[in-house]
Amino acid sequence: MKSTEIHPADYDAQGRVRLPFLFWCVLLLQARTWVLFVMAAASRGQGDTLLNLFYPDHDAFWLGLLPGVPAVVAFLCSGRRHLIPRFWRTLRWLLILAQTALLLWQPVLWWYGEPLTGSGVALVVADIVALLWLMTNPRLRACFAPQDD
Repeated sequence: MKSTEIHPADYDAQGRVRLPFLFWCVLLLQARTWVLFVMAAASRGQGDTLLNLFYPDHDAFWLGLLPGVPAVVAFLCSGRRHLIPRFWRTLRWLLILAQTALLLWQPVLWWYGEPLTGSGVALVVADIVALLWLMTNPRLRACFAPQDD
């Protein structure tokens, strides 16, 4: 039988479970439009070219920012999660909901005529893996569980 206990090295100095490295990767995956937005803003003169390369339809860009909001909030709140325990527990379910929306979005775009590309398929596969990981990882679940102080 597989042990679901958390290793002692997975705790920080305050006794809270550390957020796994893959959690940060999932947040980057969810906030991919935000990352592109920051890159475009940082590249000054080439920002429009960069945005047009990934989002020729500007409405899709603005809609793409919405599912990344929970990930951005998780980035900002992760260091103070012990101060906002109720919100932090709710944030896990918001991340799962946002990941589900991202997973369904790409097939909907294909349904409405966007061409099937390798990057689109890779994003769908990454979204499936991220959703399964968010829902099933015991260490991540422990990070969002109420802490007994």
